Amino acid sequence: MVGSSAMVGWFNKEGHARIKQYYLQGSRPSQVIADAGELELTKIPPAVVLHGPMIYLAFQAKFQKPLTQQRIIFAFGTKYPNHHRLSIHDDKTSVLFDFTKGSAHAEFISPGQMKKNHGILGIFAWGLLLPVGGIFARYMKHKDPLWYYLHAGTQFVGFLFGLANVVLGIQLYAKINARIPAHRSIGIFVLTLSILQILAFFLRPKKDAKIRKYWNWYHGWVGRVALFFGSLNVVLGIHAGSAGVAWKICYGFLVSAILVTVIILETVSWMWKSETRNTSPSFQMNPIS
Repeated sequence: MVGSSAMVGWFNKEGHARIKQYYLQGSRPSQVIADAGELELTKIPPAVVLHGPMIYLAFQAKFQKPLTQQRIIFAFGTKYPNHHRLSIHDDKTSVLFDFTKGSAHAEFISPGQMKKNHGILGIFAWGLLLPVGGIFARYMKHKDPLWYYLHAGTQFVGFLFGLANVVLGIQLYAKINARIPAHRSIGIFVLTLSILQILAFFLRPKKDAKIRKYWNWYHGWVGRVALFFGSLNVVLGIHAGSAGVAWKICYGFLVSAILVTVIILETVSWMWKSETRNTSPSFQMNPIS
């Protein structure tokens, strides 16, 4: 957490143990300062011990008064520090340690699975359901009223998944104390547009109403803007969450499939409209008797 101190231990590539105190001045690696911090250690040298797959850190800290309960965060990473500069950790968890009893209990479950669920919900909503719902509305108007039911149903389900994704994201933000303002701001913006789209559904004027064309324009363009920023936010989330190559390939394939489908349907639609305009109507004339 920003503003706190951390004891970090590792074994370098030569197998030598290293342990240092760091001051977490900010969330970027350059703001994690080595040989700094506010923990006052005793004269007993700290140590790092490797036992099988487990690594243990041992150190003694002095406090002005006895501790009762203290929140402690444990984090781990798989990369070697580069000139004592740490990389972003892979995962972390937290416990509330009771020094009077010598016991601890977990404060929350490791957020690793929450990050995966957040990503899956976002990709499913903004990478699949909502774009497909938009495709129904644009290219299936000739199947009235089937296109309408498919569009409305798909968009509503996509909205529910998107809403669940935002709720999970808020919980995840609080648990890992994240600092990703762009991702969070775009998420709130997209959620607002989604709510406006749902409200527009209930305020949909009749087909013969004079304001119907303005409603169509509004509904269509707000939907396009929401889809664009929703897809952009998925990319930002994958980058901020340090997701693996598999996530990038999966989402890239999904976006590519949607784009190829749209290009094909748009081309077919344009050709059909062009052919319809160029076809001269045939008139049957009754012979003059």
